Parts: sequence; structure tokens; C-alpha cells
Amino acid sequence: MSTAERLTDSLYGLGWSTVKRLPEPAAVRLGQAVADLAWKQRGKGVQRLEANYARVVPGATPERLAALSRAGMRSYLRYWMESFRLPAWSAERVRTGFEPKDLHHLTDGLAAGRGVVLALPHLANWDLAGAWVTTALKTPFTTVAERLRPETLYDRFVAYREGLGMEVLPHSGGAAFGTLARRLRAGGLVCLVADRDLSASGVEVGFFGEKARMPAGPALLAQQTGALLLPVTLWYDESPVMRGRVHPPVEVPREGTRREKTAVMTQALADAFAGGIADHPEDWHMLQRLWLADLDPAKGPA
Repeated sequence: MSTAERLTDSLYGLGWSTVKRLPEPAAVRLGQAVADLAWKQRGKGVQRLEANYARVVPGATPERLAALSRAGMRSYLRYWMESFRLPAWSAERVRTGFEPKDLHHLTDGLAAGRGVVLALPHLANWDLAGAWVTTALKTPFTTVAERLRPETLYDRFVAYREGLGMEVLPHSGGAAFGTLARRLRAGGLVCLVADRDLSASGVEVGFFGEKARMPAGPALLAQQTGALLLPVTLWYDESPVMRGRVHPPVEVPREGTRREKTAVMTQALADAFAGGIADHPEDWHMLQRLWLADLDPAKGPA
């Protein structure tokens, strides 16, 4: 393990061991202070966030983009402060920490015995939404986690999410897909963050007027298992409660090849995500390149 990797692992460990012990108002103030400091330094992540917002809010002035990126960093650090503290939250604090609209799309699907795939973008705090599902709905679910370096950091994330009641699979090709499909055929719930896939298998979609790639997995799982595919968007307001909406199901087209059906369904997800992001751009934590026009053509897919 390199020195940088050891430092990264130690910082995350410090967050989970120390921040969760802070009183909530102190954690909020700390998150805002760290966010403002990072924003003022204008590192690569902040610059990329601002560039992404420029596509989401076309015609925004430099002053508007600067205000958005500052709010975006505060939202991003709110996500981290909450995530560090979630393991110490009481069941009641989790239940009252999230209020989703149109939840019937999810509960009706589960009650009917169908598997359900929830697909989310990087909006607000998807970990809190997951903890709410396992706590308030008492419904376990399966998700995947990208392998991180160092391996100890990946292990921390897996342990953290499993501690919130999630089954976590490594994002490693067909093995994870097969397990997800089995869970869905048994009537289970699968939750996937699905607004960015720069691999060769990503599905090209129109997103805020330009081309991007998003993962095929949610659409393929729905096709192969008969599961319900539901987009979900999340956002913060000025209260301590996160808000969310479960969108109507993305239907499997009656005609077309599997590839054509996947393209149509993934575009429908992208459109639902875009609506949620446009309404609450500051809560979209996309500090990486997303649009194909931003990728280095000499390097190919990232």
C-alpha cells in the first residue's frame, strides 16, 4: 500500500470513528467549513463540478455557477457528514431523516411479489435512502460497490453499508449480475446508482443535450427477470430531512432486440434523472467527467 493510499484509508477511518461522535449541529458546521475551504481552493473536483453544472443550467452566469458549486460542495459534505454518522443514528432518527413521495410504486411492486430495481443518480444521500428502506420498510436489499484502492478502504465501505442492512456485492462483471438476477427472481429488491458508466458496455444516452454513457445493468435486469424498474431522485432542503421521489416504472418495450430495448429503457432513466437534477442541481455530486465530449479521445473510455 502506498503512502497516499494509507493516508486516504486513515482519513476515512478517522471520519467514521470521530465524526459520528459529534453532536449533529457540530457535524453540520464542520461539513460546511470543510466544503467552503475546498470550494475556495478550486481544486480539480470543484472545477469539474462547476463545468458539469454549466451543462445542467445552460446560460448560467459565472457568478451563478460559482454559487452553485459552493452549494454543491456543501451538499456533498452534508452527504459525507451524514454517512460518517449514520452507523450511530437511532432507528427513529433514520426513519425521520427521509421523506419519499410516491412510495406506492415501490411498495405495490414488492407486495405483488415482483422483484424491484431502484435506479438512482448521485443525488443527495443514497446511503441514507438505503438505510431508511431497511429500517422504515424493514426490507433488505442488494447493491454493488466499486472496488476501491486501497483494498482496506473498500472493506470499510462494505462493512459500513452492510452495517446499515444492505447486501453488498463487488462490482466485478457477470458474477454480481447473476446474483442480482437471483435476488430479483425471488421477489427481492436491488438498488443501483446508475448515472455514470464510462466502460465499453455503457449505453449511450442523451443527457442535457449531449451524449453520455450510463450502465445497462438496470434495464437488462428488468428484462431478464420481469422486475419492476423504478427511477428514484433525492434532494435536500433547508431542514435536516432528505426528500425523495419514486418515479413511475420504466416499462420494457414490446418490440425490438435486447440491445434496442436496453437503449430505450436507459434513456428513460436518464430523462428521469435529468428532471431531478435540473430541479436540484446543487445536490448532484458529480465531481468527475461524465459527458463523452469531456473524455480524452486518445485514452478511450475511462
